Amino acid sequence: MLVSAYDPLANGRSDADPPFDLLLAGTVFLDIVFTGLESMPKKGTEVWADGMGSCPGGIANLAIASSRLGMKTSLAAAFGDDDYGDFCWRTLEEQEGVDLSRSRRFENWHSPVTVSMSVHRDRSMVTHGHPAPVSATELVGHPPRTRAVLVDLGQPAADEGCPSWVELARQDGALIFGDIGWDATGVWSPQTLDQLAGCHAFLPNADEAMAYTRTETAHDALYVLADLVPLAVVTNGTEGALAIDGTTGEEAHVPALRVPALDPTGAGDVFGAGLVLGTLAGWSLTDRLSFATLCAALAVQQFGGSLAAPGWGDIADWWHGTRDAEDPSSYHSSVVRRYGFLEEIVPHVPGGAVRRAAATIARHADLQKG
Repeated sequence: MLVSAYDPLANGRSDADPPFDLLLAGTVFLDIVFTGLESMPKKGTEVWADGMGSCPGGIANLAIASSRLGMKTSLAAAFGDDDYGDFCWRTLEEQEGVDLSRSRRFENWHSPVTVSMSVHRDRSMVTHGHPAPVSATELVGHPPRTRAVLVDLGQPAADEGCPSWVELARQDGALIFGDIGWDATGVWSPQTLDQLAGCHAFLPNADEAMAYTRTETAHDALYVLADLVPLAVVTNGTEGALAIDGTTGEEAHVPALRVPALDPTGAGDVFGAGLVLGTLAGWSLTDRLSFATLCAALAVQQFGGSLAAPGWGDIADWWHGTRDAEDPSSYHSSVVRRYGFLEEIVPHVPGGAVRRAAATIARHADLQKG
């Protein structure tokens, strides 16, 4: 079982703590990723890919990213009774240490599948699936006590006339972190932001934030969101991330790390997991943003969604390599200063701490060839 031997929240834990750090609900997909394609296949032709891997996707990206960072993570999701469902369940529970006590298997419902094809760092995807047999509220029931929830505000979380599982968790002390996806309708209704009333944090990207707030810059969008939620965070691609924490009075902007980005799949989930961890650990806003940005940067250098989520072993490797590098550039000095807080954390990371794993239906994944 690839459960992290390092618990970054250990110093603050007590017997009265909730059993979980993070509770999630959503759809798990089987992701099949092909890499290293020279071109997409033309009509009536076949092309061979240099690399291929399979892993749980969808909400599993976030669950795996959170568990690899040492958070006690519980996931409520529907799983099919097919081999794909077996694989996803086994990978999440046995390999990644995610609690599935609120998840269920359903007969005669096949697992949703996404095939992702990477051509010169651009992705194209084909997905097939059917709605889950029951809602998230039915799956979760009365939620277990948890320190945090990360939820997609664009998805219905409640049945009409009933309190949502998210609201029940909030009433039981959980911090609610809200995320949101692209509005394919183009409406970008400001009423969507009404859901922030019960949230502790909101984590849109810059395009989403500007569209919902009717502003022209990421900073202006951030200022609007900071009036609506205690912790407002806007991710801005290669420009990094910016945030305001109204509970501490902090405002911060952290640039993105300069890394070769191969595949952005799941990078937002990894960023969210890092931010939740930093918030629960009580880190400063700048350190939270820096850590989340680092986790995302480590992820985009690998192919394959949840395959790429870093563990504490990867983070320790990066810090040691960066700190000890003989690089006289001002940029390198800036990075070392920015991540100096890791010097207090990494010495406590055991040598066997979890690192990225090759989760695949085949005996060995070969995504590294992509």
